[in-house]
Amino acid sequence: MSADGSWDMTMNTPMGPQTGKLTLKSNGDALEGTMVGPQGEVPLEDGKIDGDNLSWKITAAQMNMVIEFKATVDGDKLTGEAELGSFGKATLEATRA
Repeated sequence: MSADGSWDMTMNTPMGPQTGKLTLKSNGDALEGTMVGPQGEVPLEDGKIDGDNLSWKITAAQMNMVIEFKATVDGDKLTGEAELGSFGKATLEATRA
């Protein structure tokens, strides 16, 4: 199933739940798009698609860190986790908007 489209996202971080929007567009085996949350909009970096498995990074400038994501698409649901550097890990859940 294609990951393309808009997703309503919740990240369960050590600092509490963070909600936002994820917009994804596949380009061959590359993944492009943006994440929008409380800190604003950021482009996806180094996005990759391997079947239903997705990976990407974002640069959180306000926290001076790169956050790495891995997720799996299953129909209208997306689940995965994010590596938050010294803050640990966060789970990620999203539903197609």
